[in-house]
Amino acid sequence: MNSSMINAMVSINALQRKIDTIADNVANVNTVGYKRKEANFEDLLHNAKQQPDVFQQPGRLSPAGYQIGWGTRMMSPSINIAQGALKETGLSTDIAIEGSGLFEVEIDGAGTRAFTRNGAFQLTVRPNGDTILATAEGYPVIARVPDGRGNMVEGPIVVPRGTNMRVDADGTVSAVSSDGSAAVLGSIKVLQVLRSSALMPTADNLFAVPAGMNSDDVLAQIVPDRENGIALVQGSIEASNVDLADETAELMSVQRAYQMAARALSSSDTMMGLANTMRA
Repeated sequence: MNSSMINAMVSINALQRKIDTIADNVANVNTVGYKRKEANFEDLLHNAKQQPDVFQQPGRLSPAGYQIGWGTRMMSPSINIAQGALKETGLSTDIAIEGSGLFEVEIDGAGTRAFTRNGAFQLTVRPNGDTILATAEGYPVIARVPDGRGNMVEGPIVVPRGTNMRVDADGTVSAVSSDGSAAVLGSIKVLQVLRSSALMPTADNLFAVPAGMNSDDVLAQIVPDRENGIALVQGSIEASNVDLADETAELMSVQRAYQMAARALSSSDTMMGLANTMRA
């Protein structure tokens, strides 16, 4: 009876985490660039037991040995990198990615990088007066920009005042003046996802590569083109890839499994209570 209670309790804990994952998906159904989290489960260790010899009777077909399982546990949720629907906004600072690509942003002054599909960018003025392309939280969008000495380095896109920003499908960013002339400012850095299961979701709808893992095994820097099937779309944003109907159906299934596990726990408690009150 103890094993049945432990099994039910462990399963309830795993199912509760699954419900939390579904709740997180539903809460972000309208979040730009949000990627659905998927729960993965694995069996816990089993104990091998052997029945006493008295059970080994003539004609018995079932084996005397058996295993006791201890339920399942939920592993870290994986990320479904499937593309969401593109919605046209007409804003020049909104940029969506077609294909399995990610933008790279700088999240602190120490140069720490993170990645996102949320292309609802804005123009932010820095303390030095430069107007740069950044996320709604103020994280600069990383690009390949000229350093003034003929070299290309990584840094933010600086948009001159009085110009309009134009972004081509390959990520090239240009400043268009009122007379129609254009000057190239750089190219937005785009990374292709090689192993979506290795991406770790963090705050502000960002992703990171776990510490100790080689980022080159997870992401690869590319130039969007027809061969890799990736392109940037200016004036559009990517909607969440969460399907509310699918999440609701899955929630109902998990709730029923939760109820069964809770009933098993209650039944085990009842049987233990009866055994404790029995008299010789």
